[in-house]
Amino acid sequence: MAFGDYQLEIYLQGLSGVLPSYPMAFAELEAKAQSAMAPSVWSYVAGGAGDERTQRVNVTAFERWGLIPRMFVGAAERDLSVELFGLSLPSPLFMAPIGVIGLCAQDGHGDLAAAKAAARTGVPMMTSTLTADPLEDVAAEFGDTPGFFQLYTPTDRDLAASLVSRAEAAGYKGIVVTLDTWIPGWRPRDLTTSNFPQLRGHCLSNYFADPVFRASLAQTPEENPQAAILKWISVFGNRLSWNDLPWLRSLTTLPLLVKGIQHPDDARRALDGGVDGIYCSNHGGRQANGGLPAIDALPGVVEAANGAPVLFDSGVRSGADVVKALALGATAVGVGRPYAYGMALGGVDGAVHVLRSLLAEADLIMAVDGYGSLKDLVPDALRRVDAAEGTR
Repeated sequence: MAFGDYQLEIYLQGLSGVLPSYPMAFAELEAKAQSAMAPSVWSYVAGGAGDERTQRVNVTAFERWGLIPRMFVGAAERDLSVELFGLSLPSPLFMAPIGVIGLCAQDGHGDLAAAKAAARTGVPMMTSTLTADPLEDVAAEFGDTPGFFQLYTPTDRDLAASLVSRAEAAGYKGIVVTLDTWIPGWRPRDLTTSNFPQLRGHCLSNYFADPVFRASLAQTPEENPQAAILKWISVFGNRLSWNDLPWLRSLTTLPLLVKGIQHPDDARRALDGGVDGIYCSNHGGRQANGGLPAIDALPGVVEAANGAPVLFDSGVRSGADVVKALALGATAVGVGRPYAYGMALGGVDGAVHVLRSLLAEADLIMAVDGYGSLKDLVPDALRRVDAAEGTR
């Protein structure tokens, strides 16, 4: 079944008077999610760094690219499958890691809900180090869909090795090291409410369940949660340098990706240092304000990667955005806030709806515009549009 058939399902259900349970447009999805989420969770998920300009331009920068339709192609069947680190995936879409996705579900187990959505859709999940349920429990819900583990590298190297070892044992297919979050960015929304979820003990299950972390405590997290939180604060942020890369590489034989790369030189140096893939991202504008839109950094990173896989996220809100990122060279495209909002409204079903909607729109755009497979989506398929200067 083609991903675009989701629209047929919706239209056929409409003949019986059944309307979609969840919004079809992102703006409505976002608005309803705000009403459904606790204010502190909403501000943390929806907010960004500074005045949120980088977060906004991440989204609007996609508007500067236009896909050129090709006619007489007859793309009756589209192939959106992708090979990634030896894995055959039905589509290039994945769920980007969200450190508080656990809090986005009404039952407080959003990590499990996202994993179940992955199992139902074939869209891989990147499980954050910051989860409400341990990484093993999350992986147990993946079904036949592969998952990846995102590592916030602690200052304690034994703890880092333990987290990676647990991910390997749980069946994760790759390790994604986030580089831009060893210290929290300046986030006025969260500062206004004095809210940082982990300081309140949320989404720390991977630490509290870890044998190395527990061995470092005088009392267990169950006996003295405040002491455990203070210990977490002391080990969370590791200011990684290039000198740490050989050690990171030594932690696992799984594919190793580095997340937060936006400069071509950093991509080249990381690949020379033994990583298997590059993850181009500016953390959705959550960490540093005043930067370039991530999509503008993507072409240079892809060129520097010289054929190595390049994953991408930041600002993806639609199937059209997914198609444009693929045409600019992304191997796979991550979505963040949209699936979090879907989950807030409907748990597993809400997240599945968002993922299927993104894939359906991407599939139908490729059908209408005459692109039968991902290999047809090349940079020449796009034209850059500037409102002041016209098309160039």
